[in-house]
Amino acid sequence: MRSTPQSSPTRHTASVIDHLKLHVRDVERSRAFYAEALAPLGYRAMLEPAPGVVGFGADRPDFWVALDPEATGVAHVAFGVDSTAAVDAFHAAALDAGGRDNGAPGPRPQYHPRYYGAFVLDPDGNNVEAVCHRA
Repeated sequence: MRSTPQSSPTRHTASVIDHLKLHVRDVERSRAFYAEALAPLGYRAMLEPAPGVVGFGADRPDFWVALDPEATGVAHVAFGVDSTAAVDAFHAAALDAGGRDNGAPGPRPQYHPRYYGAFVLDPDGNNVEAVCHRA
């Protein structure tokens, strides 16, 4: 049998990820953490469609936390920002909100020459990052 080439998918100019949800053990603790940590990025709690579910966003909820007392997995979530100052502000706010430092703001040339990021661990141990690709 001969294989036929597959057509390549259409490349989108906008992000193709519409939203993301983290399962957390304590939704109120996570709500407070993310409300403070993401404020410098323009995010706020926007929607609570059911008990134990909170949607955050700037224009619409695209980052969610949902109660799952048995949650044991961890994730890495990166928020893209337009400036290194926003990365710095995120890191400071996340630490003030009780996050644990997992990488101070700074260049990460191992990823690419203009990568500038900062990392914190949220109350459930998820690795949360703010990144600017224009540093």
